Amino acid sequence: MPTPPPTGPLVTRDTVAAQLREAGVRTGEILLVHSSLSALGWVCGGAVTIVQGVLDALGPDGTLVVPTQTGDLSDPALWSNPPVPEQWWETIRATMPAYDPLVTPSRGVGVIPETVRTWPGALRSAHPQTSFAAVGPHAAEVTAGHAPDCRLGEHSPLARLEALHARVLLLGAGYDTCTSFHLAEYRIPTPLVKVGRPGPDGWDVVTEVSITSDRFDELGHDFERDRPVVRGKVGAAGIRLFPVADAVAYAERWLGLHRSREEEILHPPV
Repeated sequence: MPTPPPTGPLVTRDTVAAQLREAGVRTGEILLVHSSLSALGWVCGGAVTIVQGVLDALGPDGTLVVPTQTGDLSDPALWSNPPVPEQWWETIRATMPAYDPLVTPSRGVGVIPETVRTWPGALRSAHPQTSFAAVGPHAAEVTAGHAPDCRLGEHSPLARLEALHARVLLLGAGYDTCTSFHLAEYRIPTPLVKVGRPGPDGWDVVTEVSITSDRFDELGHDFERDRPVVRGKVGAAGIRLFPVADAVAYAERWLGLHRSREEEILHPPV
């Protein structure tokens, strides 16, 4: 039986740049992009085309930022997709390679961020689990100083993006991917947790703010209802465009009202 032809639309580098400009992406701005390549349609050139198109829309003075997280650099006792036998845990902790911003691949954020991570001139922040990569004139300013005990808080690229008046672009991705909402978790009473990961001198455990993307879809729905969010399309994908600062401020109020005491009990302070 013949293979059916691919479904469209056909997306090219020029398609991406033109439709982003039409939606309101500005030359010279800083964009934090959360993305889904599969949502865009049939992309000629795949992730490379998308990165080229976004950079074209931003121009030489613009900066592209993406999450390059490495959640697999974590305690195997917490793994569930899939879990590993308990008798392996100590060996895994003892032998897992430490984070290297130049070598460690991203995981769970899609092929577009991984493409940006390896882009010529890209810089990457230092946190071993929640790093960001950036390309453009503000890349060093955005990625520098990411504290090892601050995944997505005041000493992370998110706070710098807020201060630099960056905007978020959800490119075929949902609000559940919106890391800006996490910065709000650091500004409301939030439980602390112990976080394990490999370090240069062996297994490392730090105390961190407990973060979760649970209910971010609901939060995003209310945010879009109450705040100005630019909507458009690139290829087959819906896009949303809004300031990082707006997302953080709204999430701070929303989470303060909607995070229940039951959720706090599930993640008690340490």
